This record gives sequence, structure tokens and C-alpha cells, in this order.
Amino acid sequence: MFLNDHIYLGLVHYPVYNKRKEVIISAVTTINLHDLGRLARTYELGGFFVINPLEDQHALVKRFLNHWLKGYGGKYNPKRIPALETIKCVYSLEEAISLIEKEWQKTPKTIVTSARVKENVLDYAEARKLLAQRDTPYLLLFGTAWGLSEDLISQANYVLKPIYGVCDYNHLSVRAAAAIILDRLLGGEKCNASR
Repeated sequence: MFLNDHIYLGLVHYPVYNKRKEVIISAVTTINLHDLGRLARTYELGGFFVINPLEDQHALVKRFLNHWLKGYGGKYNPKRIPALETIKCVYSLEEAISLIEKEWQKTPKTIVTSARVKENVLDYAEARKLLAQRDTPYLLLFGTAWGLSEDLISQANYVLKPIYGVCDYNHLSVRAAAAIILDRLLGGEKCNASR
């Protein structure tokens, strides 16, 4: 049992925007699998869902996981195994929600992230309080490409406040954004004090 096993990470590849604000399916990149898997394990999340509807992308994730969990990659770097064991590849957001529902006997609350400014956003202090309620599962969703579609965002239970840097430029990689956000939501000194 993990400290934050009621919180799940979701990396959405559809529906997301391209730079022309057209809805597309983006491709899986293996660096995201490595880094978001390590985040899920570092923050002791319940799991990390790679959400993509394409068969060839599922085949890519399966080949990647076989290499790192059962093949030479796992033998070469066994410390990577616990992080990559957090990954589940699913075809849709609905499938991810259904898997969490089966595990918890409850529908998870969805929290979406966006670099675009929205009204009625959840700030980080409020989100920390929500996530402290361990009897409710949460699915924290990140978009690939140019971000989650407005339709998906409108269906979420909560929209998290964007990350603001020190200027108008706001185009972090999903890996960097996820690391910043998870640390703001779940980071703390108590784990380090006990080790």
C-alpha cells in the first residue's frame, strides 16, 4: 500500500490539440513513459495511465514495457522496474475511470491541468486539501501536444490553476509540468525526515 495510492496520473493523447487548435491523437513518446512512471513511483501514486486509442501506440508501449520489465533493460537497470510497473495503457479516459472504479468501488474525481487560463480554477492549497481525503480516488490528467481539448476539460470535476513562470512564455514539457504540479500537491519534508 502506497501513501498516495488513491491518486492516479493520466497522460492523455486524445483528445488533444495541435498548434492549429485542431483535435488530434498524439503519439506516445517513451521519454514520457520513463519520467512520468518515475514520478508516479516517487510520489507513491496508485498508477499511471497512458491514454491512447491507437493499436500501434499500444504495441509500442507493450514493447517498451517488455524491454524494461522482462528484457535486457530490466537486467541492465533494475531500479527502473518499480517505476515502469505503475504504467497501464488504456484506449480511453472512460476505460481508465472504469479500472479505478473497479478498484475503489467509487467513481474517481478528475482534475485536469492546462497552461491556458480558465475561470473557477482550483488553486494548489485547495487541491492539496482535496487530495488529502484518502477515501476518494482522484485522476490527475495531463495533455500531450498542445493540451487537452476544451470538451474534455469541461467534463472534469476540477481544473487546476496553471503553472506561472516569471514571464508570458508558458509552454513547459508535460514531464516538467507534471513534476512541478505533483511536488506542489504532494511534496513535503515528512518523507525525508523518516529516512
